[in-house]
Amino acid sequence: MTAQPTRYLSPKIDLAFKRIFGEHIDLLKSFLNALLPLPDDAPIESLEYLPHEQAPEIPLLQKYSIVDVKCTDTKGRIFIVEMQMLWNAYFGQRVLFGASQAYVKQLRRGEDYALLQPVYALALVNSLFESNSPDFYHHYKIIKVGDPAKTIEGLEFVFVELPKFKPETQSDKRMATLWLRFMNEIGQTNEQIPDPQLQNEPDIAKAMELMEVSAFNDQELAAYNHSLDEWRTTSILFKGEREEGRAEGKAEGKAEGKAEGKAEGKAEGKAEGKAERELEIAKAMKLKGLDASVIRELTGLSVAQIGKL
Repeated sequence: MTAQPTRYLSPKIDLAFKRIFGEHIDLLKSFLNALLPLPDDAPIESLEYLPHEQAPEIPLLQKYSIVDVKCTDTKGRIFIVEMQMLWNAYFGQRVLFGASQAYVKQLRRGEDYALLQPVYALALVNSLFESNSPDFYHHYKIIKVGDPAKTIEGLEFVFVELPKFKPETQSDKRMATLWLRFMNEIGQTNEQIPDPQLQNEPDIAKAMELMEVSAFNDQELAAYNHSLDEWRTTSILFKGEREEGRAEGKAEGKAEGKAEGKAEGKAEGKAEGKAERELEIAKAMKLKGLDASVIRELTGLSVAQIGKL
């Protein structure tokens, strides 16, 4: 079992994230006002939770994504917040799907389109998905190609790569800096004394109090540790596969100039090597107790092949 943090849980893990932002509407309001690109004259004044409904079920994401903390404000705007521990190509599509569904479902048959209100989707990601960019904050909206000043209002998306965030990169937005520091710094496995700057902000201090280990019962801590173990296992496997792929690519690149006539054998060897890696990874995942559907998504093996391991 994962070593239990001595003082705080990580707000990135499903159960902990929901404790803060799915149960305390005042903290969610503070978080959204700090991180979303809202008009200066239209901050969120109050929020109301909406039921979770429209997100598609993607097996790979079910264990590592916090699904739909969804709410609306007094202006009718809709906000969807998610926390993704491991980036996957499906995740961007899922966020787009959820926001689009929320936008469409605002109107009943025959109602005027003028009643439609904007939908904002905020996705926090605990891994890198734009490695070639130094930016950690990615804001997307519908713009005219060639003239980005012209937009179609209605849907806006923000993706935050948490590993890239450094406090000095966001010094002009104090609350955004404090909330992102909270997300990144709270919940280490060793005892730590939080920065007084975090404790002196009432909203952050309240969120920190909610993350104290003593605020969770034994059953909740067991569920938290189980989620943490699964994430760490899959993260290690992902990292190992990426490193093997990079090493293999370099070796093949060096050999290409000397072995042009061996293309067919090289392709076969590469395919065999990939198949062996997939089987090894699948076996490790199965020993860790991951569902067959998750293993299938990660390795490409069929359920029948996984069952024979």
